[in-house]
Amino acid sequence: MHHEQLATLGQQLRVDAVRAADAAGSGHPTSSMSAADIAAVLLAHHLKFDFDHPEHPGNDRFVVSKGHASPLLYAMYKAAGAVDDDELLTFRKLGSRLEGHPTPRLPWVDVATGSLGQGLPVGVGIALAGKRLDEVPYRVYVLSGDSEMAEGSVWEAVEHAAYNHLDNLTLIVDVNRLGQRGPTRHGHDLAAYERRLHAFGWHTIEVDGHDVQALDRAFAEARSTIRQPTVILAATRKGRGATAVEDLEGFHGKPLKDPEAAIAELGGPRSLHVDVQKPAAATGRKATLNSDGEPPEPQLPRFDIGDTVATRTAFGHALEALGSARADVVALDAEVGDSTRSEFFAKAHPDRYFECYIAEQQLVAAAVGLQTRGYVPYASTFAAFLSRAYDFVRMAAVSRAGINLVGSHAGVAIGQDGPSQMGLEDLAMFRSVHDSTVLYPCDANQTARLVATMADLKGVRYLRTSRADMPVLYGPDETFPVGGSKVLRTHGDDDRATVVAAGVTVHEALKAADLLDEQGIPVRVIDLYSLKPVDTDTLADAAAATGCLLTVEDHHPEGGLGDAVAEAFSDGRPAPRTARLAVRDMPASATPEEQLRKAGIDAEAIVAAVQLLVERAVTP
Repeated sequence: MHHEQLATLGQQLRVDAVRAADAAGSGHPTSSMSAADIAAVLLAHHLKFDFDHPEHPGNDRFVVSKGHASPLLYAMYKAAGAVDDDELLTFRKLGSRLEGHPTPRLPWVDVATGSLGQGLPVGVGIALAGKRLDEVPYRVYVLSGDSEMAEGSVWEAVEHAAYNHLDNLTLIVDVNRLGQRGPTRHGHDLAAYERRLHAFGWHTIEVDGHDVQALDRAFAEARSTIRQPTVILAATRKGRGATAVEDLEGFHGKPLKDPEAAIAELGGPRSLHVDVQKPAAATGRKATLNSDGEPPEPQLPRFDIGDTVATRTAFGHALEALGSARADVVALDAEVGDSTRSEFFAKAHPDRYFECYIAEQQLVAAAVGLQTRGYVPYASTFAAFLSRAYDFVRMAAVSRAGINLVGSHAGVAIGQDGPSQMGLEDLAMFRSVHDSTVLYPCDANQTARLVATMADLKGVRYLRTSRADMPVLYGPDETFPVGGSKVLRTHGDDDRATVVAAGVTVHEALKAADLLDEQGIPVRVIDLYSLKPVDTDTLADAAAATGCLLTVEDHHPEGGLGDAVAEAFSDGRPAPRTARLAVRDMPASATPEEQLRKAGIDAEAIVAAVQLLVERAVTP
């Protein structure tokens, strides 16, 4: 297209954004209108994308970080012929693919956006895949708003992109001066953004965001820049082209009051079609499959019953083995690989190991980006620090992303480091995520099996590992289906109570069972290694058989194992007499043994709680 047509295309995109928001009665047309010329130039001259084959490995990727500008994205899809006008006008309506903020319900959308500050971090992950793994020359374009440049996650991504020389990444900042409630921090001061981004090592281009020729040159310059990511700082005006709203406060997130007048002022509806450039042929990564088309079984580490091995150590060895069997497995670390034991993978497979340093938001975002390119990421750090990235976990679920997250050093059992390092909320956090899987192994062989199983699950998967060496309870050939549990101790019909534990507390429960045996109180011990989904049948059988049920967990009482067990009886199943042991006070520094005792979750506390349960059960 020549430049006059590009300008006309920009007007078409604005008109269609106004029309879509008007049809919905809601939306963000003014935020779309500011970036319309940017979108027109990118779509017509620089984006290489086969809309008929969105899975093409050579396709460029376009992430609209300012997801509220979805009317602009959908107007681009209409111009490219991917959606028609009738579908455009279903925007935000029940059943429509064109949601208020983009999601992968659309085949051309890699990740959900709308929680600001996430598009660039995820884009970094996609760019890392292209640069280090796929070795395919696709480019990643991220359209950001100026308001979200205040998010700390953006600056984690900015530094990470520069450090990794991601010259296949272009960030376009739509500097339209106005946020939701008024002016942004820096307004139209492009130099303020330029100084910051230049200091981080980015190639910077300042441009009038409504000058299509200047934008065209800027995109070309970005493509020719090597060893640096590029940012195009585009000065724009919110609501561009409609006098009633242009560069005025108070119109964010609202359809135009007089859309017909605005459409007329913009030149009326148009039907320009863009033949988007298709990418060159590219093969992309080859998955490792065996003769029946399935990923090969890894040669997992094997541990002998009676050995003492930390589950974090078993995780590291299992991940290394999984990486040897499968070329699609990648690992990410937040500068604690020596503690989480992901360093075992790093030494064996350095080309597929990504050090994100102490930037947990970027850690999770990079995992989300990598999985869009077909990789199976395992991202690990201390369980406590994953809470910093919770919004990215939440949005990963909205993105239908398949990621594996591993939190080590969980609970008071880590000992002297104190409460700042103790993950005591993580099980609740991950159980609340839509369609997630939450696993908490108690020994090395169980951990290894679950690490391998996680690779082929859907959605967000979380594995909780422990710091201390613990006895190996299971043989290396034992299986652990997700949604299952293991009955480790039972006297059959003579059981007087059931103790349900996971991870560290399984070992305390077994010690307590021995002590209770000496007192003539036989108990059943269940290892509930799968907290979501939970083994409701085994729990119901135990409840019916024993009538008393005690849960014990190295976690706060809210949202963890106790709640998972309680929910198993929320569908009308008869509920037993129950009690819960959990970490109810704020811990301080102490040895692991002292921590368990003080928290009231050690063997002695379990014995006392079972005695009380049984006594109350027989008292008239």
